[in-house]
Amino acid sequence: MSAPPAPSIGRSEVAAFWPRLAPHIRRTPVVRLDRRELDLAPGPLVLKLEQLQHSGSFKARGAFANLLRAQIPAAGVVAASGGNHGAAVAFAARELGVPARIFVPAISSPAKIARIERYGAELVVGGDDYDAARAACARYQCETGALDIPAFDAIGTVIGAGSLALELLEQAPGAETVLASVGGGGLLAGICAGYEGAARVVGVEPEGAPTLTRALEAGGPVDAEVGSIAIDSLAPRRLGEMTFAVISRLGGGARLVSDAEIASTQKLLWERLRLVVEPGGCAALAALCAGRYVPEPGEEVVVVLSGANTTGVDFER
Repeated sequence: MSAPPAPSIGRSEVAAFWPRLAPHIRRTPVVRLDRRELDLAPGPLVLKLEQLQHSGSFKARGAFANLLRAQIPAAGVVAASGGNHGAAVAFAARELGVPARIFVPAISSPAKIARIERYGAELVVGGDDYDAARAACARYQCETGALDIPAFDAIGTVIGAGSLALELLEQAPGAETVLASVGGGGLLAGICAGYEGAARVVGVEPEGAPTLTRALEAGGPVDAEVGSIAIDSLAPRRLGEMTFAVISRLGGGARLVSDAEIASTQKLLWERLRLVVEPGGCAALAALCAGRYVPEPGEEVVVVLSGANTTGVDFER
């Protein structure tokens, strides 16, 4: 028996939910600069500073959207995460008065673990990667009836991430291309849905965790390699089915970047703009800095910087 078709999600679905979501999230700012400031060929560049979102990443958008759309059981909510999604669910649950249990793997960064604990969720740390945390989360959900909040493959997650695109349509109306990082595809699918063809939306992922690249090659989500400097945010085993349906319909392909390129971009952001961004959050900019995506001279490019949950790196030592 074949699986039911993935729902079609576009700008109308994102916009319809926006009035309910907007009071709970920050409208994050943008910074406009010339690409020469990053030692690139001249041209307009817009950075969307989503690391300033509640809980330190874009994930708060999807977390609130999922909770606001659901009937919450007495057992509360549960989530598996590399860290950012867990922090977002913990924050949203606290704000809405909902109990939450978060499962993260042992590879999750101390900064992300500390943030989850600060928001008051019950935290369970164990397993070698996201998939191990996901399995433990599923067992707990079956035992208790808690509402599972998926990290990426859910309508609410995509609709929530799509709100970022609605902001960008107002903040950077001349954007021709948007670059965003890819793990399970929730952020990229949301941006694709929100833009719905109004700009080219390109996914960027580590060479060691090419979930979108492998899915596009195979015509659907398949298991991919798992290993990268951004393993705690951009390395699930495979892209989501729903997110792939949106990205394959509305997206502009994928670019791969190396760990060295991600690390050098992280350092560049600090040196030139004094912005601290975690590796997964600056992968999209790495595609531009490393020449993996080469824009036309006058092409206005938007890059989403999407995470700041890191202990930081002392680049000047």
